[in-house]
Amino acid sequence: MPNVLIRDLDPQVHAVLTTRAEAHGQSLQQYLTAELTEMASKPTLAELFAEIEARPARPRIPIDVILNAIHEGREGR
Repeated sequence: MPNVLIRDLDPQVHAVLTTRAEAHGQSLQQYLTAELTEMASKPTLAELFAEIEARPARPRIPIDVILNAIHEGREGR
């Protein structure tokens, strides 16, 4: 399994992460593994936009069709 080494981590950051790990009843390694796994499971904005742009184009509904449907729906109330 791969390892990650973080150099020059601010001691205050290390203390906060250690405190959070302890609050979750985990070792620092367990806590960071869970946090990094969660982070990696969510796409970045750039990845999300690229995914959206890669989707096939959908046919556009003309605005007059949308407005007519809204007006018809309101009349039926």
